[in-house]
Amino acid sequence: MDARKYLTAEEVAERYRGSVSIGTLRNWRAMRIGPTFIKIGKAVLYPVDELDAWDEKNRVTCRASARLDMSDQDQV
Repeated sequence: MDARKYLTAEEVAERYRGSVSIGTLRNWRAMRIGPTFIKIGKAVLYPVDELDAWDEKNRVTCRASARLDMSDQDQV
């Protein structure tokens, strides 16, 4: 049995604390952008591991954070 976990669009919107709405997810699906999803009949499901990968792909590192990380390494 597949041990993958899936979230509904409502759960995905909750995961991102409302910054991504159910309507936005619907629009993204129509435009084929956004996180990967699976459609089974009328049900739309988002694999949690794909959401985690999408999070990493969209991670933004501030230049100040990168400088601080480098200065911490210099002190070691």
